[in-house]
Amino acid sequence: MTGLAVVLVAAACAGPHHGRTSGGSSRPAITGPPASPPVSSTTPNASSPCGAAGAPSAPIAHVVWIFMESHTETEIVGSAQAPFETAMAHSCATATHWSAVGKPSLPNYLGATSGTASGIHDDAPPPAHPLTIDNLFRQVRTGGHTERSYEEAMPGPCALLSSGRYGVRHNPAAYYQGADDRAACGSDDVPLGTATAGALHDDLAADRLPQLSVITPDVCHDTHDCAVPVGDQWLSVWLPLITASPAYRSGGTVVFVVWDEPTPVANLVIAPTVRPATVVTAPVDHYSLLRTTEEMLGLPLLAGARGSADLRSLLGL
Repeated sequence: MTGLAVVLVAAACAGPHHGRTSGGSSRPAITGPPASPPVSSTTPNASSPCGAAGAPSAPIAHVVWIFMESHTETEIVGSAQAPFETAMAHSCATATHWSAVGKPSLPNYLGATSGTASGIHDDAPPPAHPLTIDNLFRQVRTGGHTERSYEEAMPGPCALLSSGRYGVRHNPAAYYQGADDRAACGSDDVPLGTATAGALHDDLAADRLPQLSVITPDVCHDTHDCAVPVGDQWLSVWLPLITASPAYRSGGTVVFVVWDEPTPVANLVIAPTVRPATVVTAPVDHYSLLRTTEEMLGLPLLAGARGSADLRSLLGL
């Protein structure tokens, strides 16, 4: 398959679920995205991004994963603390029985990108867990596509240790070092930037997203260290930036917003072909997310993805 692009926006946790309280953190100031161009009644847009198209008529062009932090479905969808996320669930789709891989954050990131947690049960940095196994990033490159990770607050490309509000445990590409993984991380794992300037903003504006993009909020915006409204407001800036982009407006983009744990994790699914207010009650998990992405990209299934549900038929993708 050609012309495909996947955006993986990720944020996960480590340790206790601090995101459920303010923890003394102040609400960060986030600059909003530029104004969206006019749209027609059949074109997906930032305020009503779902239900603008019928059955998929072409291969998926872009898949967006957004991993948030430490909240169950009922703690987000319907919560007064998460008005934007709740509105997106009602406008698009959500699954009520989405299982995590485990605890803390790192096993979920590794499971979602390789199909296995590799027996890891902690959040230690890459030097403690050098992995040579096959993974989604490498699969994309081997398949002739391109991949990029956009990491908020990361001090430089492919940083292998946490620093400030950057948590390396939320950056799965940094853990893989087999084949060309480490070299690719050095060139393709970059700081996110802001909603008005920087790597992701520029790639969205220029319609040059790679086939796989990983976008990771910092440990405040993912609600690990800050309250739910902080993450809700962060998404209220970045999701409209994505859904107003040429990539999304072309009609071939799917956005998954998934919390890392605990089970049942909160989640949102946004795409032009998704019927508004869709609720999936079938059991799915992070391996389902991996499988669905691999199926969309025409890639072989990795480990746990082989036995998990394909989300495409459940969501009308």
